[in-house]
Formats: sequence, C-alpha cells, structure tokens
Amino acid sequence: MSCRISIKAIPNAPRSAVAGWMGEELKVKVHAPALEGRANEELCSFLAEALGLPKRAVTVLQGDKSRLKVLAIEGPDLEQVRTRLAAKDPS
Repeated sequence: MSCRISIKAIPNAPRSAVAGWMGEELKVKVHAPALEGRANEELCSFLAEALGLPKRAVTVLQGDKSRLKVLAIEGPDLEQVRTRLAAKDPS
C-alpha cells in the first residue's frame, strides 16, 4: 500500500519541520538549500523519519526543481500519513 502527497517545500529553513496542511497540500520547511537535490534528499529523509519509515519509502515523483512537489510514500495510506504528521504540526 502507498499514497501520494502534495508538498510545498520551503528550503533554507533554520530546521526541518512540518509547517501545516493547506487543504490537501502539506507545507514542509527544509533545512537544506535548493542546490543539487539536497533539499529533496532532506525532505524525503525528514518525512521518512517523521513517519517512522525507512528513507527509501519516500520519493519525489514530480517537481524535482520546484517548490511544489508530489511525493510517493510506501506503507501508510493518506489518512495514516495525516494522523502521524498531526503530532509534528505546530499549529
């Protein structure tokens, strides 16, 4: 089982953090520059850790060079992802 999730990534943040849901889109601050794929790597690693999944379970499907991305998450369905990330959301 897996799901797809729309992400708005904000690179160069002081630390990686879930910034909240904007409708169906998850806003994530990423503590890495948008250079040479480093922000994408950090985004996938951060979300995998936040969801309790191995790094390879989170991959970028669309938007490699954009702030708007679509990620594939192997394992939980969308509802489980929302529930797990709710604890990480400061709002």
